[in-house]
Amino acid sequence: MPVDFSGTWDLISNDNIDGYMVAIGIDFAIRQIAKMLKPQKVIEQEGDCFTIRTISTFRNLERSFKIGEEFTEVTQGLDNRTCQSVINWENDKLVCVQRGEKKNRGWTHWIEGDLLHLELTCEDQVCKQVFKKAV
Repeated sequence: MPVDFSGTWDLISNDNIDGYMVAIGIDFAIRQIAKMLKPQKVIEQEGDCFTIRTISTFRNLERSFKIGEEFTEVTQGLDNRTCQSVINWENDKLVCVQRGEKKNRGWTHWIEGDLLHLELTCEDQVCKQVFKKAV
């Protein structure tokens, strides 16, 4: 049985967000704003269908997907690039691979205790974020 990611998660650490944003092409001004944000993730999981909302005072993002089904994704609110994305289970981790003009792009989510981990990758940059389950 896959892990249940459902819930509301508050950001508690954000390592190398600037390096990651440079790699995806975010301009200096937006990077300065984004580094100060403390976004919240709201994850709804029903079987193999997910909706992940990232909520902040600056902008909100929403992604919906089904495990194993490739889809065309426009990374709106980030670098606005179009890529082909597919998310699969790898053990108890959700692993997303995004094929497009940027190399080695994607993310991995996993849970340890009451912490949600997220690693974002693009080219040679890795951003590590940790979220704590909201009460």
